[in-house]
Amino acid sequence: MRADLKGRLIIQNGSDMHVHLRDEAILAAVASLTARQFGQALVMPNLTPPIVTAEHAIAYRERIRAVLPPALASFIPRMTIYLTDDTSPDDVRRAFRKDNVTGERAAEAVKLYPAHATTNSAHGVTDIKKTYRTLATMEEIGMPLCLHGETPFHSLQRVPQMDRERVFIEITLLPLLQKFPKLKVVLEHVSTKEGANLVLCDKSGRLGASVTPQHLLYSFTDMCEGGFRPHLICMPILKDEVHRDAIREAVSSGSKYFWAGTDSAPHVAGKKHSHCCPFGVFSASLAVEAYLEAFDQMEALGDNCLENFLSFNGPAFFGLPPSPGEIILERKAWAVEEPIRVTGAGDIWPFLYEPDPEKRQKLSWQIVVE
Repeated sequence: MRADLKGRLIIQNGSDMHVHLRDEAILAAVASLTARQFGQALVMPNLTPPIVTAEHAIAYRERIRAVLPPALASFIPRMTIYLTDDTSPDDVRRAFRKDNVTGERAAEAVKLYPAHATTNSAHGVTDIKKTYRTLATMEEIGMPLCLHGETPFHSLQRVPQMDRERVFIEITLLPLLQKFPKLKVVLEHVSTKEGANLVLCDKSGRLGASVTPQHLLYSFTDMCEGGFRPHLICMPILKDEVHRDAIREAVSSGSKYFWAGTDSAPHVAGKKHSHCCPFGVFSASLAVEAYLEAFDQMEALGDNCLENFLSFNGPAFFGLPPSPGEIILERKAWAVEEPIRVTGAGDIWPFLYEPDPEKRQKLSWQIVVE
């Protein structure tokens, strides 16, 4: 990272190592927003039906590329496949094999959703022991396992929202790390001090974590203060300040095992404002600026801490090159002024958008479009 003569920050183009692009009309509306912010992104497979094979992943990648304008054709969608009780070792081996012509893999990672833990997770894993043969193959070939690290039920009892990541670490993640000592594992959207400290203290080099903008910037109190804010509700749910501060401390430590993963998840406003609000924060259109806001608050813009987090740590863990090119950011107060229109479905409210201009939170940095 460097500053130019105008005081603007110049950094290596970033990588979003956890994003939801959905499909069809929503995909067409949101894919270019991620591509304008990042040079590559790891795309989640929880569609309906889910992306469970190499062939599914390749077809989905082509649908993503088809909706991007020519100016964003260099954007690289990195695919994942959805782990089920029935995923076979041959499926993941085939997905991770590089194509002889393009050099691309069908998928860079496998995603584990505990059944019924989050959006479109009905096909998720019911008992992790059922996946052991597949995980052993992934360990052998070096294919990372991405975890939605929450346990919704334990011993037939519902686990409270605030405890689901902590319980998952205790009853699933720690035994998993012991069972497969060479398996590369990502604790996605880490939200607790227990998760942050586990990754920070791990010395194996095969455990990392993605971090969202909302888990760096906000707490549970922020989500509820002054009235419920549905566009801040996500899985894992925002925790108390002690957890947010632990994540901030871990990220600003300079550890190479934390990286940007927005978990940007679009839902149309009509559903977000309903009595049964779906989980997911849609940050695709301002993710880099939101991360910069958090690092500015942490006084962690120096020593390449921000650039490593945005641009280098995630790709390196997955064995990928960083996104080519650079982005420029200038210090400028601005706010999100418009929702995202989805043809035939309604509007998606971006992270920090409010229809009342007086209530819109301003950001301090903005990407320069040249």
